[in-house]
Amino acid sequence: MLRKSILTAVMAVAVTGTSLAQDNVLRIGLLGGENEADRLRDNQCLVDLMKAELGFSDVQLFPAADYDGVIQGLLGGTLDYAELGASGYAAIHLRDPDAVEPILTTEQTDGSTGYYSVMLARADSDITSLEDMKGRSLGFADPDSTSGYLIPLVTLPNDIGAPVEEYFGETGFGGGHENNVLAVLDGQFDAGVTWASGVGEFSEGYTSGNIRSMVDKGMLDMEDVVQIWQSPLIPNGPIVVRSGLPEETKLAIKDFLMALPETNYECFRAAQSGDYNGFVEVDASFYQPIIDARKATIGG
Repeated sequence: MLRKSILTAVMAVAVTGTSLAQDNVLRIGLLGGENEADRLRDNQCLVDLMKAELGFSDVQLFPAADYDGVIQGLLGGTLDYAELGASGYAAIHLRDPDAVEPILTTEQTDGSTGYYSVMLARADSDITSLEDMKGRSLGFADPDSTSGYLIPLVTLPNDIGAPVEEYFGETGFGGGHENNVLAVLDGQFDAGVTWASGVGEFSEGYTSGNIRSMVDKGMLDMEDVVQIWQSPLIPNGPIVVRSGLPEETKLAIKDFLMALPETNYECFRAAQSGDYNGFVEVDASFYQPIIDARKATIGG
């Protein structure tokens, strides 16, 4: 009964508005770094549910080759909705603070609203600690990734006692989180950074994050990797909507997503790459530390 009443309320908000999005179409940007077919498949349920329950004439997915493709689409107003990392949102905010609004983020199964950058090396290598990485090659995920670049760049020097560019023999970008882990497995990097909830069992890829997604898809056996570093807690990235959308549209989207873990957990889990309690509301102030860190290091 509760589920029915929630959906009825969301539908009422959606259909009474003058319009939901431009042309009554919602355009969703998907970050790069994962196989495009997987991204489209995992988010197709959102397309189907949003069309059925929010009254959009169409919901379109736009998978980008990298993070910047989605960032530019949101800045240019050609995308209406995306789920970003905190650094990706900071990049937008620093260029145009009025372009998008963060509305929700995920809550981990332990109640936290953060996750971690983790560094992985091959289990059959001689690397078991950060000390073993001195002079070795390190793979980053994407220049606009929080856990895959910004946070390691900012926090690793405290743990290694030197700037990143001086400590490691070579650094490079793996082309997204999934590809970065594969590059480590293929020997292109001695170690690489990616994201994980840090909650649950390492042997299972934790409860959520890139490595859990790769385990679920049969792309990664956790016995093949070792974790040699973990960052401080990072704010979970936001779901953002284009600021120019009608207010009733933003409310309808937010209400729909808040209810999704109850109404269709399978879809929620697929779109989020793992298990979470659900969504919680956020605004720009939640990401101010990341905005400041990005501004001070790599800029907009």
